[in-house]
Amino acid sequence: MLSQLRPALVLFLALTLTTGLAYPLAITGIAGVLLPEKAAGSLIQRDGTTIGSGLIGQSFTSARYFHGRPSATVAPDPADAAKTVPAPYNAANSGGANLGPTSAALSERLRTDVAALEAENPGQPVPTDLVTTSGSGLDPDISPEAARFQIPRVAKARGLSDEKLADLVAGRIQGRWLGLLGEPRVNVLALNLALDDLVRK
Repeated sequence: MLSQLRPALVLFLALTLTTGLAYPLAITGIAGVLLPEKAAGSLIQRDGTTIGSGLIGQSFTSARYFHGRPSATVAPDPADAAKTVPAPYNAANSGGANLGPTSAALSERLRTDVAALEAENPGQPVPTDLVTTSGSGLDPDISPEAARFQIPRVAKARGLSDEKLADLVAGRIQGRWLGLLGEPRVNVLALNLALDDLVRK
């Protein structure tokens, strides 16, 4: 029995040290050298303070800023731990709403959100990503169409021309990776930071 147990324990220990410790440390070290910004979480800093990550969306609700996709993430209800409350872009609880096409709650939310956006920009089709959540609930990007849709609201709130904001959005569009993979997108946090810089000038 001991003769069979000893090799199994040695193999278990060796694999644990190799795949559970040595390999992750090596990959972390290599990533820190080759891609230091990405290895640190793509953190965005302003005046020496970390204000977010380029990989995780934030909740912008003011009319003076571009808004991201809705987020379906939740957190425990402080009043009742058995329940949850909405907590947009809660990175500790990434996930979608899991509401299907026959969900009355989803249909009602979509109707309400679409009506609000149509009132904000009458006569323009509402981009899908402004009313639908992503699978993670943390999506930091919106489509260029979604960013352009919001220009009249932001321009009015900031006292800027639509043309100036259109140029700002155009300068923040990220194309497909290697020209093939993904879709064109705009990082909402980066766009709003550029918007603040534009107003300061």
